[in-house]
Amino acid sequence: MIISRTPLRISFAGGGTDFKEYYRRNGGAVVSTAINKYIYITVNKKFDDRIRVSYAKTEIVDKVGDIHHDLVRECLRFLKIKGGVEITSIADIPSEGTGLGSSSVFTVGLLNALYALRGEHCSAKKLAENACKIEIDIVGEPIGKQDQYIAAYGGLRFFEFRPDGDVFADPIVCSRACRDALSDNLIMFYLNITRRAGSILQAQRDNIKDRLEFLHRLQELALRMRAALIDNSLNDFGNLLHEGWLCKKGLADGITNSLIDGYYEKGIRAGALGGKVLGAGGGGFIIFYCPKSKQGNVRRALKDLKETTFSFEPQGSKIIYVEE
Repeated sequence: MIISRTPLRISFAGGGTDFKEYYRRNGGAVVSTAINKYIYITVNKKFDDRIRVSYAKTEIVDKVGDIHHDLVRECLRFLKIKGGVEITSIADIPSEGTGLGSSSVFTVGLLNALYALRGEHCSAKKLAENACKIEIDIVGEPIGKQDQYIAAYGGLRFFEFRPDGDVFADPIVCSRACRDALSDNLIMFYLNITRRAGSILQAQRDNIKDRLEFLHRLQELALRMRAALIDNSLNDFGNLLHEGWLCKKGLADGITNSLIDGYYEKGIRAGALGGKVLGAGGGGFIIFYCPKSKQGNVRRALKDLKETTFSFEPQGSKIIYVEE
């Protein structure tokens, strides 16, 4: 039996510039962090040659091509595993429509576990590259590359997406006090809305040529945010988070709505410097940067929403259990 643990993520700035339709011409940049909420994948050899996959549904099939779960099917095909395997997944947070990168986290974690089943170690770079290949090139998901990389590498990072397809995953080096204060000053709430991100992301990708000024701005904000963290300037971080949300709303319809805008304005009026809806938008989680002295005000203003506590996770996908 093999068990992998892969962290969910929060993306702070630059989302959208990791679409190949953008970075192939302009490069891209994202600031994000892994958090201590995880997806666990268990892979076990079966007694027979059939395949059992258990997620929100359970599938028991005779061959890989019969699997309905696109990512499981293509991961098995990619690694040439034909059968005799059982796969299960457990998530700390509902894994669909929450904006924490769960689809890519699932793919990275499954690949990691399947490599381990074959007795192979897989580097973070290779995990991220192969997850991107499966999700974007094979399955055809309308997504970018940032989620696969932060899931594989972990930590608080700046990602640079080069026009030639290379990705540089650099840790953001700031003081321990700055990192701790950043974590303490972030508060996250569940909007009680889930959505399928695909339609919003598809619209965002389709709009790239017409919304280049927004994407250029988001890439610049990612660069400025990295500089603010290196300089230990957390108030600048909060202001940049706000600028990024205002810019992100211009990428596609459906990223926000009147209910989300209302919650966001309540948070800002209560003392938050900035915030954003995570992931594609339209629902899931909303995060605010707010000094601790004013967080009580924000919590009271958003008392209808469930707060979810978290901390930064320094490690990416890892194998946490192996039994022959």
